[in-house]
Amino acid sequence: MKLIKLGLVIALSGSVAFAEEKSDLGTSANVALTSNYVWRGMTQSDNSPAIQGGFDLDYKGAYVGVWGSNVRFEGSDASLEFDAYAGYTDEIAGVGYDLGYLQVTYPNDSQASNFGEAHLGLSYDLKVVEVSAKYSVGVKTNDFDQDDCIEGGISVPLMMDITLDATVGNYIHTGVFYNVGISKSFGKFDFSVSYTGMNYDDSANDDKGNVVATISSSF
Repeated sequence: MKLIKLGLVIALSGSVAFAEEKSDLGTSANVALTSNYVWRGMTQSDNSPAIQGGFDLDYKGAYVGVWGSNVRFEGSDASLEFDAYAGYTDEIAGVGYDLGYLQVTYPNDSQASNFGEAHLGLSYDLKVVEVSAKYSVGVKTNDFDQDDCIEGGISVPLMMDITLDATVGNYIHTGVFYNVGISKSFGKFDFSVSYTGMNYDDSANDDKGNVVATISSSF
């Protein structure tokens, strides 16, 4: 009997150790429906709704993922955007950091529209507000020379589990973009409404502003 009990203890211990080892690998997926796919203040869906989704893997701070959305641009055959990214996140003395690379491709368009970015993101939680900053370096791929971008943001928890988020950034050689909105979770669903826009450096382009509503879920 003692041998049997010992065998069960060893077996259970091995199972627990195996479960703990497996828990280092995380997986998640996300899906969203938005009234307008806006990126850095500029619509990517010609002010039309978009369905989006992605899948992520992470292991001890390292992560890889893919994400996609329908798109529509004037004078382009692109109807789909497909992103692939990888990076590493951790924190030092309470300051979170994110080092990563993003590759954006448009399968139905010419390769000249594809581009890449490397970024460094920093964040710090002050309890009453979380602040963040990010610098993205454009990587020239094919014939497209991507601009650099610097942005900063805040996230403030409000009453009734509502969060206020705001971002402002400078998309070098393009303009200043901004976004301010509120979000709230209901079970597995997240709802957000925001006002976002772009003030272009080129006076030939009219400044844009949009109200965007989004429902999303992660699992």
